[in-house]
Amino acid sequence: VSAGAASRAEQRLQEPVYRPGDVNLENTRVYAFIDKGGVIGHTHAVVGSLKSGRLVLGASQQAGELVFDMQSFDADSAAARQYIGLKGSTADWMRKQINEHMHGFKGLDTKQFSTAVFQIDSALPFAQRSQSGKEQYQLSGRFTLFGVTRPHQMIVEAETQQGWQHLVGVFSIKHSDFGRKPYSKALGAISIADEVKIWGDAWIAPGAASAVAGRSRAAVRR
Repeated sequence: VSAGAASRAEQRLQEPVYRPGDVNLENTRVYAFIDKGGVIGHTHAVVGSLKSGRLVLGASQQAGELVFDMQSFDADSAAARQYIGLKGSTADWMRKQINEHMHGFKGLDTKQFSTAVFQIDSALPFAQRSQSGKEQYQLSGRFTLFGVTRPHQMIVEAETQQGWQHLVGVFSIKHSDFGRKPYSKALGAISIADEVKIWGDAWIAPGAASAVAGRSRAAVRR
């Protein structure tokens, strides 16, 4: 056996094998738009990752679970601002300050609450297609943030791309619904809005596990 063949065999053993419904964590992202709540301040775009995830489209019960890695959330990167559609850029020193506030005790408090969880009870086909003509699914379950759990529903559009199920959906939450006050200082002159708009951009392994075995970043070109 040549050294090259042995190396390729070892690489295949190290590559992940995805079961139907597994989330491709390497390529799945969560984006959030944070609006300003006071007369002074800025709008922000945030990007983060999932810690783990499974989602079985069409399931009427125990459809899956998405675990958000809150410590991965990063504010105002060029990629996040572009995805959400915010113009301009943010200096590195300012991004550092924003992230410190965002992850701190008055923000996401990610030292105490390192994850958020969407427990998905069902993922059933939605009657209407999206405006672009794609199939849609309604995800129903419970969302846990800051240790508080609330009923949650969202609509996602789905299409098959490069051997994966590509899902895109958007929903909004309010800090106050989860027992938190939005970040504020200077008597509220500098603050963020209570409502946060969130986009999910996920890649899910389809029914045939062998079709996506060992295919991660190279298989998904974005």
